[in-house]
Amino acid sequence: MISKIDDVARRAGVSTATVSRVINNKTGFTEDTRRKVLRVIDELGYKPNAIARGLVSQTTNTIGVLMPCLSSRFSFELLKGIEKVAHSKNYSVIICNTDRNGERTLNYIQTLSEKRVDGILFISEWLKDEYGEILEKLNIPVALVATYTDKYPFPYVRVDDRQASYSAVSYLIGRGHRKIGMISGNPEDRIAGKPRIAGYRQALEDAGIELLEARIAYGDFHFTSGSAAMEELMQRDLGLTAVFAASDEMAAGAMAYLHSKRIPLPDSMSIIGYDDTLDAEMTFPALTTVRQPIEKMGEWAMDLLLKSDRRENIVLRHSISVRDSVTDV
Repeated sequence: MISKIDDVARRAGVSTATVSRVINNKTGFTEDTRRKVLRVIDELGYKPNAIARGLVSQTTNTIGVLMPCLSSRFSFELLKGIEKVAHSKNYSVIICNTDRNGERTLNYIQTLSEKRVDGILFISEWLKDEYGEILEKLNIPVALVATYTDKYPFPYVRVDDRQASYSAVSYLIGRGHRKIGMISGNPEDRIAGKPRIAGYRQALEDAGIELLEARIAYGDFHFTSGSAAMEELMQRDLGLTAVFAASDEMAAGAMAYLHSKRIPLPDSMSIIGYDDTLDAEMTFPALTTVRQPIEKMGEWAMDLLLKSDRRENIVLRHSISVRDSVTDV
């Protein structure tokens, strides 16, 4: 049976208020009383409820994390960084899968408010006014991860998606490719859709390569959509020699489709991805990809959230992780 504060008070022969004051390092009791209460807590294995402690200390040592997807490698690595710093500073993390659903997101924000979290990380989704206005009224620290805002006073940690996409396509161009396709996310997505498409377009324009809309196919950043998009591009018979996929998962899906059609990689088709997750190392051939320091992004976000001066914005550097999926033409 789980012990309660009443059980501790009864066995120690003191009031529940005294037990609470001992737990929260307040005054108003003798040293003998403190030792007695702590001994009983140890005997009963009593673990004070974080929210109950917060009623006195005004903190719960919990952080809420709002993110649209929990199943991707990106999410896994980001949460690894968040939890690494959180646990080192004795914070617990409440993870909320919003699924990009507005009503669910608002409900989660309300729930986190009721649980008296000490801060919220808002991840990889555009900060709509309906979210921003409520988060601002909570009067607790909020930081954005892999997204940004110019409208609300929330700091962010991100990579410049447009520039990173530009680097990926420029790398392919530098290897001699000119017929380059793209597998993109939702073109209306202002976080990882529009900026990465814009980077692809700008790289082609700067290299004097004609942009053909038929060379772009769309997915949802996940494996299956990458395979379907690659099939779509191949059916258009565009003579592509390389494809930039806006996530490693979509790149892996594209490679799986090409393998199924006995199209050799990279000799007949070069592929470059985006993220540099574990997926990039597990594909065959190993995937050349844009590296964004995902775990480090999570660490920086937690540090930023817990700092007293939270106005700082951080844009992390990206790079190209060169492996075996791109060849010269």
